[in-house]
Amino acid sequence: MNSMLICDQSLRQFQDDGYLMVRGLFDADEMTGLLRYSKGDSGLDADTITRMDSTGGQSRLALRNELDPGSPYAAVVRSRRMADTMQYLLDAEVYHYHHKMMLKEPRVGGAWEWHQDYGYWYMFGCLYPDMASALLAVDRATRANGCLQVLRGSHKIGRVDHGMSGEQVGADMTRVEQAMKHHELVYCEMEPGDVLFFHANLLHRSDKNESEDPRWSLICCYNTRHNDPFILGKHASYEPLERLEDEAVRQRLTTLG
Repeated sequence: MNSMLICDQSLRQFQDDGYLMVRGLFDADEMTGLLRYSKGDSGLDADTITRMDSTGGQSRLALRNELDPGSPYAAVVRSRRMADTMQYLLDAEVYHYHHKMMLKEPRVGGAWEWHQDYGYWYMFGCLYPDMASALLAVDRATRANGCLQVLRGSHKIGRVDHGMSGEQVGADMTRVEQAMKHHELVYCEMEPGDVLFFHANLLHRSDKNESEDPRWSLICCYNTRHNDPFILGKHASYEPLERLEDEAVRQRLTTLG
């Protein structure tokens, strides 16, 4: 599998829009293995925390700062498909900041309020917004089950102040409402194996899951080496990110029992 998946045109799209969708970055067999492993992962369930949205809906996630060498989630983070693409988009050496499984269950999976990831990460001591996330669709993501929504190009606004919304930290809605007048709202519907790379200042949210279908996704968050946080203890500090070749990742995901 060719790891150099993007070209100058795609880079310009990321710079202009604040995100880049790469379809089929992981194949069906890889996603079947990862989904089967995740559904049976008792450790994932133990690490899961719940955050209420502003209407009382429950949003669940399991976040990890460490890369367990035996973990399939870590294999995805370290894969050249993810890490090399992210490094190209950010034009700087990247390292693993953290990763998280988002668990949006049928009918009860709550919304995520409008926010920027850098709205959080700024408070954790990252001086620059030279950071991004890669969302891997583990389940199919549709408007019905609460797919990610983004405001195209909103990363150019810069950091927006954040405050509490329910049990979540959300962006100042006065700013968001103004941003919505100038930036297109895009629903990022995805098939399993698709990956959305998005800038840390991109405004994004998701609706409650009103369907009978779960929406699980793995979000791999990367920071740049020069942006190593000056506040220690929340998420990982810089360590060189050892890459895994694509075939090794595929073997790891497809042999999960």
